[in-house]
Amino acid sequence: MAKLALTVVMLLCLHAGTAATVTKSADAGDTLTSRQRFHARMSAVAKSSATTMEFKHRLRVCNAYPGSVPVDIFHGKHKLTDTPLEYKSCREFTPPVRAGDKLQFKMAESNAGSFAVSDLPNNDAVLVLVIYRHDTMSTAVAFESHVFANLINAQVAVLDTYKGHAKAALRIQDDSSAKTSRSEELRYDSVVALNPGIFEVAMQGEDGELKARQQFVALNRESYVVIRCGVEAQDGAAYKEELIVFPQSDSKVFRAAASPS
Repeated sequence: MAKLALTVVMLLCLHAGTAATVTKSADAGDTLTSRQRFHARMSAVAKSSATTMEFKHRLRVCNAYPGSVPVDIFHGKHKLTDTPLEYKSCREFTPPVRAGDKLQFKMAESNAGSFAVSDLPNNDAVLVLVIYRHDTMSTAVAFESHVFANLINAQVAVLDTYKGHAKAALRIQDDSSAKTSRSEELRYDSVVALNPGIFEVAMQGEDGELKARQQFVALNRESYVVIRCGVEAQDGAAYKEELIVFPQSDSKVFRAAASPS
């Protein structure tokens, strides 16, 4: 079987530094030519633009915490969620997130946990944050996060948040309607880049049984997350192994881009 061309992406998180500008005013006795005054004004404008530049950091949160109680998210005192985030759902927010900010997660008005934003790059970026269950015995939460680089190709972060004894592997393969039949393993805790296309993600158990399957439309310049979720709880309800793919891009957009003009 032919393989898909996947490229493993190595990402570096950069410290978001701030530049300070010190302006010295000319004394009344200073004499400047008109050309010098013009260049001084242009330099001041350039420095002002640099210091006020703000990058767009989009925040995407996925709820991979198995349970019937949805999650509310707070950024400081501001509530980000108009409606609580249900299990297996994701949502995008556009607050001005900065390094050092804290995101608070609540379930039924009770504090579930908090996540502190550490580093953000000095460019537009997508931050994905996943809340999930810490273990099979307690109800404690855990977090996974990733900051995507700016690439032309589609990027996919692959996460395993399932808690239990069961093992499963993920594969990305051509959609059943495709003329080709390519397939490649998606390794957990990795980020890969791939060309645009219509695929499906399949989850197989150790015995080869197909546990879940979901269509995946990849578009250029988009950042995706594929999550294996569920829990084999020792206390409380168990949730089977399932897949989360976010965002869900429209196949019509891909076909329109791929068709000859």
